[in-house]
Amino acid sequence: MPLPTWISRPSPRVVRNLALAVLVMQALISVTGVTVRVTGSGLGCPTWPQCFPGSMVPIEHPEVATLHQVIEFGNRLLTGVIGFVALACFLAALRCRPRRKRLIRLALIMPLGVIAQAIIGGVTVLVNLAWWSVSVHFMASAVLIWLATILYKATKEGDREPVGVVPTPMRRLLVALTAVTAAVLIAGTLVTAAGPHAGDPDTPRLDLPVQTLVQVHGLLVMAYVLILAVFGVWLRSARPTRALLKTYGSACAMVLIQGAIGSVQYYLGVPEAMVVLHMAAATLVIIITALLWGESRHRGPLPEPATTAKDAEPATV
Repeated sequence: MPLPTWISRPSPRVVRNLALAVLVMQALISVTGVTVRVTGSGLGCPTWPQCFPGSMVPIEHPEVATLHQVIEFGNRLLTGVIGFVALACFLAALRCRPRRKRLIRLALIMPLGVIAQAIIGGVTVLVNLAWWSVSVHFMASAVLIWLATILYKATKEGDREPVGVVPTPMRRLLVALTAVTAAVLIAGTLVTAAGPHAGDPDTPRLDLPVQTLVQVHGLLVMAYVLILAVFGVWLRSARPTRALLKTYGSACAMVLIQGAIGSVQYYLGVPEAMVVLHMAAATLVIIITALLWGESRHRGPLPEPATTAKDAEPATV
């Protein structure tokens, strides 16, 4: 029987919408992940891949609160949903015409990344939420958010060799900005590892002074702001596109908002709601920095959809 056109030959818009869905859900699972942690639900399902020995789903247990089971299991279910959407995005990119190798490669990373992230999450549970495993779990999410952003950007641009929108020294400055972003995130995970929100009350914490780690984290944020400011001053003498200017403005606003949230969170004694808000803002910083990277390069216009008779034929099964 003939398949609907949007399945047999998905349009670039379909691929773009699926890529956006993957990006949104990758960001969302980071936020739900921190919700698991601040509510102490990290071992709501104490085994993996099962929730309890002999059961894939939560069951009544005298030592594990029902709410903790629901929160942790809900996070696991969301991983499955993301995997489904990521696979759909890859298949759509694979069947979209004209065939775009770079888009297909980026789309393929998404379902593979979800599998890798699920395995890392399983290891985190099996080692009883050891601080290093939680840090790796978050950094893997950060990488996937970055790549999902690049994938979404790829659905809106061509496949030519990238041409710099800004001079080479400015693009090198963005390399430094990206490196500092990674350092900020790593330092943030160490603050979390030494802080009070372990995901479970009995989980050992990183034996380093929280105040020192917070200071390091804050200095790295200041380095991010400084590099961003230098880039902005340089941008005035370049010929940036409107998209690059808009993205730069959003990056400036977002990092200031994130810094304010982080400061308030620290001085209030890291209340749970502020931690979740801080994580949500962190995902937005990752996205906007990735977009800034993407907008500094131009790959030409989006390829025109194939219109040959062969491509127009409906697929049959």
